[in-house]
Amino acid sequence: MDKLLEILEDLAPGEDFENCETLIDDHILDSFAILSLVSEIEDEFDIEISPAELVPDNFNSAKRLWDMICRLGGDE
Repeated sequence: MDKLLEILEDLAPGEDFENCETLIDDHILDSFAILSLVSEIEDEFDIEISPAELVPDNFNSAKRLWDMICRLGGDE
């Protein structure tokens, strides 16, 4: 999860990604950041994030993002 936190920090420096659960709801991550995040995650964890996974619930917190990455096989 450390690499995920690094990726998030690069996109929005200074945010408390470990504790925030409203990244989408509070507009910390906008649509451009989500596109960049998806690309970075796919490259770093060698997974493919389908359009069906692109729902706010999966991106509202680092924990939810990590759960999605693990579910898609990126924790191996």
